[in-house]
Amino acid sequence: MIVDRQGRRFRNLRISLTAACNYACTYCVPDGKRLVAAQDELSAEAMVRGVAYLMDAAGIERLRVTGGEPLVSPRLEPFLRGVSQLGLEDISLTSNGQLLARKLPLLLECGIRRLNISLDTLDADAFRQIARGGDLASVLKGLDEARAAGMRIKLNMVPLRGKNLDQVLPLLEYCLERGFELRFIELMRMGHLARDPNGFNQQFVGLDELLALIGSAHEFVQADAPLDATALRYKVPGQGYFGVIANESVPFCRTCSRLRLSSTGWLHGCLSSSNRHYVGDLLEKPRHEALPALQRLLVKALADKQDLAFSGGVTVMKIIGG
Repeated sequence: MIVDRQGRRFRNLRISLTAACNYACTYCVPDGKRLVAAQDELSAEAMVRGVAYLMDAAGIERLRVTGGEPLVSPRLEPFLRGVSQLGLEDISLTSNGQLLARKLPLLLECGIRRLNISLDTLDADAFRQIARGGDLASVLKGLDEARAAGMRIKLNMVPLRGKNLDQVLPLLEYCLERGFELRFIELMRMGHLARDPNGFNQQFVGLDELLALIGSAHEFVQADAPLDATALRYKVPGQGYFGVIANESVPFCRTCSRLRLSSTGWLHGCLSSSNRHYVGDLLEKPRHEALPALQRLLVKALADKQDLAFSGGVTVMKIIGG
């Protein structure tokens, strides 16, 4: 077991199936150009081996499939069918939901029962302005069908001043009515926002302001959450739950258990570090040769984690998953 001086280890793996995305969200890409798949993305078979090797080398227990947008990847089906046979405790998927209705039968067949769907507004015009791609009606249709199929669903919203702050309460009502758990994610100093502090500060909405806004319409109390959870969790009595991933206001680095593997074979131990560690070549080796070298890289990746708080990073979030 690989453990650092703060007792942290890697339990949760987030694997970016592709860098490509059918959106170009304003807080992710500044120029409006959609991200495309990298030329050197790993095969589905190599990614499945990567997950299996990391289970052995690091003790990975839970997997989140991310992107870019994983539902646009041609590797989605063979990858899901492969990892569903590995014996993980949990496999979930993060998506923008645009293709959810179309891909839902595959997800259900492969044992996916938990979804995190990014949705920043219920206003169709604001949706187009923020996402710069897709359409709101398709996302809502996919959510309805996933809910009817028994999926456990969390929605992720990034509150942005001047863009969608008026949608905090409507989205919360939408989720409470349907049994979804809404997660408000504080804007992160990632990619172009790490280089533009003024742009970040103009849009940032913090925990206290969010809770005050929600408190104007709902009573709520803080609820329990797992030790390594990223979100502060709150209960609206008799209605449901919501959470706030307050990476700026209440940092959670001291308990972080997350490891990320990019679609091109790079391990990222921390979003706030520019360090990365290439493992693509190891995934072509037999297990007995790959594991010792992989464990050495995992020691370095764990050392990349921040001791106290996220301090920003130049990596584009969509390339390595949320």
